[in-house]
Amino acid sequence: MLSLSPCRLKNTGGNKMSKIAKRNFPVQGLGCAACVAHVQNALRGVRGVSRADVSLASNMASVEYDAEACTPGELREAVRNAGYDLVVDGDEDDADSDSDSLHEISYRKLKKDTWTAVVLAGTLMLLCMAFKDFPYKGYVLWALATPVVFVCGGRFFSAAWRQLRHGRSNMDTLVALSVTISYLFSVFNLLFPQVWTSRGLEAHLYFESSATIVAFILLGRLLEEKAKHGTTDSIRKLRGLQPSTVTVRRSSCDGTVNEMRIPAKSVIKGDTVVVKPGERVPVDGTVTAGESYVDESMLTGEPVAELKTAGSKVFSGTVNQKGSFDVLAEKTGSDTVLSSIIRMVRDAQGSKAPIQNLVDKVAAVFVPAIIVTALSAFLCWVIFSPENGLTHGLLAMVTVLVIACPCSLGLATPTAVIAGIGKGAECGILIKDAGSLEVAGKVDAVVLDKTGTVTEGHPEVVDSVWDCGYTSPEDGPDLRSILYSLELKSEHPLAEAIVNSLRGAERMEVDSFESITGMGIKGCVNGTEYYAGSPDLLRSTLEDGIPAASSPAVVQSMNAWLKEGNTVTLLFNEKRLYAVIAIADRIKATSRPAVMTLRRMGIEVHMLTGDDRVTAEKVASEAGIVSVKANMLPQDKAMFVKELQDAGKCVAMVGDGINDSAALAQADLGISMGKGSDIAMDSSMVTIVSSDLEKIPEMARLSKRTVRIIRQNLFWAFIYNVLAVPVAAGVLYPFNGFLLNPMIAAACMAMSSVCVVSNSLRLRR
Repeated sequence: MLSLSPCRLKNTGGNKMSKIAKRNFPVQGLGCAACVAHVQNALRGVRGVSRADVSLASNMASVEYDAEACTPGELREAVRNAGYDLVVDGDEDDADSDSDSLHEISYRKLKKDTWTAVVLAGTLMLLCMAFKDFPYKGYVLWALATPVVFVCGGRFFSAAWRQLRHGRSNMDTLVALSVTISYLFSVFNLLFPQVWTSRGLEAHLYFESSATIVAFILLGRLLEEKAKHGTTDSIRKLRGLQPSTVTVRRSSCDGTVNEMRIPAKSVIKGDTVVVKPGERVPVDGTVTAGESYVDESMLTGEPVAELKTAGSKVFSGTVNQKGSFDVLAEKTGSDTVLSSIIRMVRDAQGSKAPIQNLVDKVAAVFVPAIIVTALSAFLCWVIFSPENGLTHGLLAMVTVLVIACPCSLGLATPTAVIAGIGKGAECGILIKDAGSLEVAGKVDAVVLDKTGTVTEGHPEVVDSVWDCGYTSPEDGPDLRSILYSLELKSEHPLAEAIVNSLRGAERMEVDSFESITGMGIKGCVNGTEYYAGSPDLLRSTLEDGIPAASSPAVVQSMNAWLKEGNTVTLLFNEKRLYAVIAIADRIKATSRPAVMTLRRMGIEVHMLTGDDRVTAEKVASEAGIVSVKANMLPQDKAMFVKELQDAGKCVAMVGDGINDSAALAQADLGISMGKGSDIAMDSSMVTIVSSDLEKIPEMARLSKRTVRIIRQNLFWAFIYNVLAVPVAAGVLYPFNGFLLNPMIAAACMAMSSVCVVSNSLRLRR
């Protein structure tokens, strides 16, 4: 099943091997796209770091680094030197809970500051609008605005100062500048009004503007944080599947077995875990006693519960229904499938889509460009409008600084990626990174492996014909028991299918058993020698071919099933052909509907298999696949994928075996089945946990929706800034006398980020 390793060894030249670690760290202090760029650059500048991506939507940094060349402490020091902080304490699996805890603390503080600012700013607005003049009005406004600006809005000043110390700027710089200018300008006018009145001008106060700007921006951030938290619901839901305590049976020193309740983290490999009705399975393991139906929908996306009996595999996070059973713990803690899925989803949500590269380049110069634009607007007003240019220029400068929104640019892509990958995980589609999510919507050719992908992956007896040579079967040998006893001694996969179909038959003594490589088996039962195997075994054993005494019905069935592409096993000896067993690997019930859906979407579907042509064409026909290639070696599959790519196709390869790994790696998008081999899953970028092919068109639709929402977000983020900044600077004033109020600008800026995140949340529906 699914396995992911957080570390791997990499050859760095010569004989030296480096230990490459990949971890996710919560980041404190992120406010906008410029912050993301600063932290990324700081991390990428550390010796030994090969990759570093920072997500504004989740406030997480995903870092791949050489554990021999640098430490988490050095990463934290680099981030601190950039004016931010990195949480490196605790294990990798604690990163999400650390991030949630930090978010909860900061969210409570933000909520308190926001509502305090809203109340005080609302009072300011009421006094300014309802009461034109009253004694000491200016000083009352000053007293109300000061706590809003410096207490509720203190976060902007402290963050801006940290950035200034390192020669950088971000969204907080813009807010701090705009609020400081409007506040100090109002204080100056309140204390020294004669500077303006002596020139025949009015000394305007803008305390309500400075307070309202802070209130609106805080309110926007509060709504933004709440919406951002919603995009990471999938991780919290997956973590919620892990039970905190479990019941285990352990032997004491005197040999008695005691049942005890312990923390889930204390379970070790080899423990016997008791899973009671309604409880979640805490480990991956094998049922040793009892039986029950288990709901695996949160892992596979399949709503129907599966019956688990002795010998069945169960997985952490699944829900036991009515019965009770014991599980031998084989994988615990971070080694379970559920933990692997959580790590995969977390890593994927922290990755960047290729479309984000443009945004990163814009974000790097956005804040300095806005500061230059604001100063230019101020100078233009002073130069070209001498009468009231100073006042209007200051207002225009403040408005430009307030309305520009690098936050919406920074949130446009990661919020959609997080929501899209999270939705996929809820449906049992594990996408390894944002790039794969983007590519999935471009696929126009899907290549399917046969065994385990289109078919169930395990052969079953589909039909049989028996002839004992007697009028009454009771008078002849017990053929079913004979074949059952012979096949019990065989290790061939087909033998297992026959044994399973003959459960209940009597086990008989087999003498002189011999396995005939590539063809079958033979042995003596009750003194008579019997053979069980392929038609090739019959031809090589009996010079005259099929014994003349054999029933025509048996021979006809054998020939018909061979033509249909079934695998045939014969039971015979020198006297007679006693039985013909037809064995086939049934196609999955969802294979044909999935293929039809893909074809309706305009996607070519091909099937590749190492099986013979007859079997391959039969399976392809049942699944509705027109293009099929048989007798394909692993390198042939990879070459076929490359040929499609050379023809201009964007190819997705779907497989589940080791022999598919080369083709999975070659394809534009490798998709592995969750019940396949670990090598296949390591070579692929998407894992279908339930191995259901209908998830492939579902994934393609999810990809297209995600990319569409990313483009919508980026369009509105760019167009908002392109249109809003010139209007804020006052370009409309010469034509219609319109000059944007800084308070309205603050509201617009706040809502732009909220709209982007809300648009991304549509993916969760």
